[in-house]
Amino acid sequence: MASQDDGEEPVMEADAEKVQRCCGEIGDGAQTLGDSSAPAPADSAALAVGDSGAQAVGDGTSQALVDGTAQSTEGAQALVDGEIAKASVSNGGDSETDKEVVEFKIIWNKNKYDVKLPLDSTGASLKQTIHSLTGLPPAMQKVMFKGLVSEEKTLRELKVTNGAKVMVVGSTINDVLAVNTPKETIQEEVKAEESKKEPVCRQKQHRKVLDKGKPDDVMPAIKGAPERLPTVPLAGMYNKSGGKVRLTFKLEQDQLWIGTKERTEKIPMGSIKNVITEVIEGHEDYYMMAFQLGPTEASYYWVYWVPMQYVDAIKDTVLGKWQYF
Repeated sequence: MASQDDGEEPVMEADAEKVQRCCGEIGDGAQTLGDSSAPAPADSAALAVGDSGAQAVGDGTSQALVDGTAQSTEGAQALVDGEIAKASVSNGGDSETDKEVVEFKIIWNKNKYDVKLPLDSTGASLKQTIHSLTGLPPAMQKVMFKGLVSEEKTLRELKVTNGAKVMVVGSTINDVLAVNTPKETIQEEVKAEESKKEPVCRQKQHRKVLDKGKPDDVMPAIKGAPERLPTVPLAGMYNKSGGKVRLTFKLEQDQLWIGTKERTEKIPMGSIKNVITEVIEGHEDYYMMAFQLGPTEASYYWVYWVPMQYVDAIKDTVLGKWQYF
């Protein structure tokens, strides 16, 4: 038994050494692995670069977030603005500026008016525009463009183009009233207007005749006692040249003879359009009188120093008693 134990003991020692050597190798391997896995120590420059890089990365990330947010805000605002603009265009479709318009002229009573209207305006709308320009009521308008304009049709249907001329015929209410106003009323209004003006006898062309004074053979005047025309010529008066003149009424021939030293004019009474009279200031018993022989004032034949008692008789004889002047 003793020899057997002695033989086993060296064997066990050898095995123990192997185990110890293996453990040592394992320990050395672990130390090597540990040393290789540990980070190499960095110097201060490397650490600074690391810090700067980290800061740069942080700053870049932050700025990117800010820029992204700003871009998102701007995009949202652009979207809102776009929607508003789209809504504005949609709502503005009905405004006159967005409509197709046409420019043309309206001609009425020798007056021309420049007009700009949408092509879809109707004839009735055109008449309202004419009313605002001329004062001519729509009911009294006759509007013509290639024929009579219908109130229902549009300018587009009527084929009104730029530069076209639309003719209008009609009378204002004032014109109609003037036509229907009695002659007496018109004459009273004319007299009222004339009374506001400077008296005719003060005008230069008459003053130079009146300043000569009464003719030496003037007929006597009688106030407040109208008389019929005498059977003899009316004499002792001046004409606009300051020459002597006489009036002879040839009733049987229906003529008025105006005689001067040079000649005698025989004028049909029916051709005399009017008789104008005005009292001479400072000599209220005498009148100056004009016979209108033509359409304008230039045709007036003036006679001065007519005795007032014959004024009404002269008017009645020349114009007829149905005339009121």
